[in-house]
Amino acid sequence: MAASNKLMSVGRDWRERDVRVVLSALIIAVATVATIALFAGQLQRTLVSSASSFLAADRQLEAENGREIPAEWLTRAQASGLATGRMVEFSTMVFGTGGFQLVSVKAVSNEYPLRGQIEIQRGAESPRQQVAAGPKPGEVWINPRLLRLLELDIGDTLEVGNRNLTVSGLLIREPDGGFRLSALAPRVMMHVDDVRSTGVIQEGSRVEYVYLFAGDEAVIEDYYRWLEPRLEPSHEWEGVRDGETFSRSLERAERFLLLGGSLAVLLAAVAVAVASRQYALSQRDTVALLKTLGLRSRGIGALYLRRLALWGVAGVVGGLMVALPVFWLLTRLLSDVLERPVEFHLDPMALVPALLTALVSLFAFAYPPIRRLRHVPAMRVLRSQPGETGREALPDIALAIVAVFGLVWLYAGEVNLVVSLLAGLVILLGVLGLLGWGLVALLRKVRGGGNAWRLALVGLYRHRRASLSQMAVFAMTLMLAATLVLVRTSLLDDWQAQLPQDAPNHFLINIAPDAVDDIGAFWQERGQPLDTLYPMVRGRLTGLNGQPVKEAVSKDERIGALNRELNLTWMSSLPEDNEVVQGQWFGADDQRGVSVEAELAERLGLVLGDRLTFTIGSETVTEPVTSIRTVQWDSMKPNFYMAFPPDGGLSDMPATWITSFYLPADQKSALNAFSRQFPTVSVLEIDHIIERIQQIVRQVTQAIEAILALILAAALVVMAAVVSATLWDRQREGALLRTLGGRQTLLVRSTMLEFALLGGFAGLLGVAAAEAAVWALQFRMFEGSFSWHWQVVLPVPLISAVVLALFGRWQLRPVLNVSPMLLLRRLE
Repeated sequence: MAASNKLMSVGRDWRERDVRVVLSALIIAVATVATIALFAGQLQRTLVSSASSFLAADRQLEAENGREIPAEWLTRAQASGLATGRMVEFSTMVFGTGGFQLVSVKAVSNEYPLRGQIEIQRGAESPRQQVAAGPKPGEVWINPRLLRLLELDIGDTLEVGNRNLTVSGLLIREPDGGFRLSALAPRVMMHVDDVRSTGVIQEGSRVEYVYLFAGDEAVIEDYYRWLEPRLEPSHEWEGVRDGETFSRSLERAERFLLLGGSLAVLLAAVAVAVASRQYALSQRDTVALLKTLGLRSRGIGALYLRRLALWGVAGVVGGLMVALPVFWLLTRLLSDVLERPVEFHLDPMALVPALLTALVSLFAFAYPPIRRLRHVPAMRVLRSQPGETGREALPDIALAIVAVFGLVWLYAGEVNLVVSLLAGLVILLGVLGLLGWGLVALLRKVRGGGNAWRLALVGLYRHRRASLSQMAVFAMTLMLAATLVLVRTSLLDDWQAQLPQDAPNHFLINIAPDAVDDIGAFWQERGQPLDTLYPMVRGRLTGLNGQPVKEAVSKDERIGALNRELNLTWMSSLPEDNEVVQGQWFGADDQRGVSVEAELAERLGLVLGDRLTFTIGSETVTEPVTSIRTVQWDSMKPNFYMAFPPDGGLSDMPATWITSFYLPADQKSALNAFSRQFPTVSVLEIDHIIERIQQIVRQVTQAIEAILALILAAALVVMAAVVSATLWDRQREGALLRTLGGRQTLLVRSTMLEFALLGGFAGLLGVAAAEAAVWALQFRMFEGSFSWHWQVVLPVPLISAVVLALFGRWQLRPVLNVSPMLLLRRLE
């Protein structure tokens, strides 16, 4: 018993190289998953917080019925610990030295904005500055164009209704300005306490009351559950995820972070599996010796189970000790990159995936090969016995696959992600099996010699089982890493394509039909041609298949499109960023039908052939649904829920026209000349919105790069663990070759060639499986189009071959630096 205890002592355990490899793999697994989970959560909070500034709050409640909400609602929110603010938005005429001008007024309370900051200038030549509150009572901030249009200067008075307000600054950017395309005139910002004294708002005036809420997400959700039954159809509760402009990009970014964390889980499990299998193989002699000393199989299993639990505790503690400082450092780097303070927030729930990864890695990957040690015969002490067969490991492989993909599903919550990765791995293993049979058949014909290529090929055949298993692990690792790289490339290319540098940043609205040609010529002369012009008719959707629409879709009465007028249009050709998903687009002679945006059609439960009734002024138009199409709302171009054929139901309706175009900052002065020549056309400037969106895309890009770096680091660790699994065998062979007179250069070349061939084959298989996985992910998770990534795919096999060749060279260091006799004695 004393001898067996000595054999199984913890101190002896820690000194074994294989134990250190298993512990290192487990520590890296926990550290990688914990770091990514913590960092992904931090990035998600940071991105949502940054995007929330588009609302100037975490949530907005809009009252479009011209009445303020009950005071009880605000009192309830404040009692719950939420910060609140309010705004009043309306259009009116203002008077300055140069005359009258229609403006869009935003009157704000002292608390505005709850999120983000306002950018202003104190003078026309003064530097821009960020402020955390709006104008004081008696003051007004105006759009810079109004200085020239109304011949004003800072300090002058602007007449708003019955009040004269002092112009104290120029309004450059408001955090929530233009989140909806509703500001159709130059913006004026004033204090909400001055609104009543202006006398502008009367009974029946078109005015919108907006209320701001900010606070903890759980408190907001709890407040909304209380508020929702009290909301009327004219009320709209809105968060940053509800806006088409940003919600899709945020959702894609969060899915990418989930994908990164899921791949980290898979890589961590692979590292632990490889290291623990090598440890189990090295323990067969020890188990045989224990059996000769009288220890039974059950006792041996209990000893190794306790040892495994000890490793788990050490691995979790060590992994967290690595993850927390790295997470703190990444948070600091994130703060520097974003040029804004980022609060260090440690979410204990984010550590759960790391703990589950350790548990599953130990008992689904490390324990099975160790459990099989109980079956090692005692006679192994006296004579060499063959190792385990592949059939014995099949149940463990099946258990490991189920466990790891269950862990990925639990972590990501995305069935499509799990299915895509599983399909990619199945394809990879299937191809690898066929390739393995082919390689064995070809390499069998190679004979040894003094040539480095021959030695490399003979080495692959001699270690064919180890080579195929290594190739499988290398290919799977490269597949997972390449999948992340390819998805990252596709996402960034998609975002950049949606918002190129010359994306439209101005809208022209309320263009009279007889002014279309003159306006086009005006901008053509200045080298800024207009994008496509669309007619626009305002109307309400009031009927569905002969029923009032709100009765027909009573299951969801709070669809915003049912509570306001819609912008209707007619068009002959489908816009390039729209795609028909059901039905057919209008033909040249079609005069009937309407095309509906896909998301609205889904919420309304529309199918092809349904008859929609629109009320336009005193007229009604009824048309069947002939197609359903997707719309790219974040393209910054005019988009419409409903589109009719050119000679269809809207052809006799009075319409104005709308378009968008790109105007460089150095040509802004042309807007004043345009406003004087076409005073009835509203100019909507959204260049600041474009800039904010591009800022968020840059933040997402930096987040993706950070996650990618962590995943690639984990992939390198896995590859190092796999290479080191055959370290002893290859060092023994190298020492024997040197003993027999082999030159160092021959040994180095043959080993590096052998590993380069492994890396090249694994790289080809990995990127092929990665392309298959990305194809599925692009369609299912990220709703994008697929294209081959030759610029990424082609270098991967070459890089893989070089990296593995360097790992092979690293394995030979003891062979080259120590005498062969001494090395053989150490290895024995």
